[in-house]
Amino acid sequence: MGSNGSDLCRKIYGEKVEEFDRLPDAIILLIFNRIGDVKALGRCCTVSRRFHSLVPQVDNVVINVDCVISDEERERASSTAADSAAVDKSRRPIASFFRIFFSGLFNPLHSLSQVIPSARQLPLSDEEEEEEETVTHHSPMHVLKNFNEIKVLRIVLPAAELTIENGVVLRWKAEFGSTLESSVILGAESIASSGCGDYEANDDIAHESFYSDGGLKLRVLWTVATLISASARHYLLQPIIAEHETLESLVLMDADGLGSLSMNKDQLDDLRVRPLSASPTSKRTRVPSLDLQLWYAPRLEMPNGAVLKGATLIAIKPSELQREGALEAGSESSWAEPEGNWISSAFEGPFATAARMLVKKRIYCLEMNAF
Repeated sequence: MGSNGSDLCRKIYGEKVEEFDRLPDAIILLIFNRIGDVKALGRCCTVSRRFHSLVPQVDNVVINVDCVISDEERERASSTAADSAAVDKSRRPIASFFRIFFSGLFNPLHSLSQVIPSARQLPLSDEEEEEEETVTHHSPMHVLKNFNEIKVLRIVLPAAELTIENGVVLRWKAEFGSTLESSVILGAESIASSGCGDYEANDDIAHESFYSDGGLKLRVLWTVATLISASARHYLLQPIIAEHETLESLVLMDADGLGSLSMNKDQLDDLRVRPLSASPTSKRTRVPSLDLQLWYAPRLEMPNGAVLKGATLIAIKPSELQREGALEAGSESSWAEPEGNWISSAFEGPFATAARMLVKKRIYCLEMNAF
């Protein structure tokens, strides 16, 4: 009787159809592009054959780096790499992510080419699985190799992994083509509440102390450190850029907003056409000779009541790069004119406010040799 009832229902209502299967591939790809994260997409691959075939067509990918370890931890990890590989093989995880090793002040991605295989990436063929079993480290290019249509790529480093002097506030943004095209740095020696602490009442005296008390030297160190960080990141992104010719936008940033390297379509194309100029002493892009404009305020009172002590804004461009509105070092005019250009718009939120306030201050023009 029960069997006859089931047959009758099937005749009346037809076969059961999953409503999700009615969605066209374009809609599913739109959803996957909103997801972006490679680990989540790796999990999606295991849901069905249809998802497995669609994920490689995703054009908006985000890689969130979960962990950064020091050189000492890296050595310990190397000694147990074989054991870790065996454990990973038995667990057969379904998603993938990579972990980046680096150490030292502002030296991220120093060994970006080595990755701990904590999880498998997109499902592989039988032949690829056999090959994968012998691999103990993956490069970012390997993590992304199954994505064929990437247009927008964002890599996010962990927050609070880079150490700087206690109390110092530092933010930077850099744009690259085949070499550095521009950079903006915003820094302060400390943040305090309005009315707290002593400060120079005389502005001229405060600016004199900027030279005599090591203030200018400190800003130069900030500049060199951030440029080394940016050029190291740029150099180690080359394999990804070369492999994925569909890329139109690439951003590598810190989760806490400390630093950001960006490349648009024209800049990516420029790098593919022009050879990379590498530093002879380290694995990073060579930094060209630079012109700098620096704005300094001994005490910058923000609208929210915070006070930036020793607030500094530094704008950087290559000396040989001729851009509209660019001025030779020593000019009394500012690259920050008119309002809303690449300097004042480099940051967001309170940092953007601080940048707009600083560009109205006194300008110092500097030059820096290539390194």
